[in-house]
Amino acid sequence: MNKNNKFIIFESKQIRRVWHKGEWFFSVVDIVEVLAESISPRQYWGVLKGREPQLLTICLQLKLESSDGKKYSTDCVNLKNAFRLIQSIPSKKAEPFKMWLAQVGKDRIDEIENPELAQERMKQIYEQKGYPKDWIDKRLRGMAIRQNLTDEWKKRGVETQNDFAILTAEISKATFGMTPSEYKKIKNISSKSKANLRDNMTDLELIFSMLGERVTTEISQEEKPDTFVKNKKVAKRGGGVAGKARKNAEKEIGKSVISKNNYLGNKKIKKLK
Repeated sequence: MNKNNKFIIFESKQIRRVWHKGEWFFSVVDIVEVLAESISPRQYWGVLKGREPQLLTICLQLKLESSDGKKYSTDCVNLKNAFRLIQSIPSKKAEPFKMWLAQVGKDRIDEIENPELAQERMKQIYEQKGYPKDWIDKRLRGMAIRQNLTDEWKKRGVETQNDFAILTAEISKATFGMTPSEYKKIKNISSKSKANLRDNMTDLELIFSMLGERVTTEISQEEKPDTFVKNKKVAKRGGGVAGKARKNAEKEIGKSVISKNNYLGNKKIKKLK
């Protein structure tokens, strides 16, 4: 990947990309060139979309830089639709991707039938990334607490992702003195990254995050706020409990709970212990 993030490298070949409306979009022609191994990828794409015109519905025309240094409107797909495109490319290189997608589909169906499999899969993913087991246990417990909170908010009439984000920010501000987006800056996580903030938290950061959300859930269940404004006040109070506990802990241990360390900058994860 170059420092401007304008392309990624796959098997020594460039796949151009552009950031658009909060996600990466990739050049269709470049994907075709890599997977189909065609000497004329543009012509190959022309034949492919002629044979399957529905592929045009997953593409956006976005400006990408060409080899002459100029930018031209180019068919692009986001990550989800890149997988859809791969399914339509009959080549040996595309086959491993297709098999992987088939396996992912089967795994998800199995997890719907037996939710415990999903938890086990999450453990395995974190272990493969190098996280210690005690951290993983806290992270999974935090997920369960978070799910209970969002279920409670839904009962109180909170529906949109934006509203969830606002309430989450209230808890975070009261707990840590900053919103999640501000917290990401502290940890040097790019706003364009899809990295989860909590996957980059230390044990103590996770603990106080859980405390703020669990107390918020308890207060909400007891008081049953019936407006968004009331839910915001409850979120602030729940986070405030965790915030006071954090400050007391910091006095006792002689250092800040808030850490600049993140998994992205420390693949060995040791600093997250």
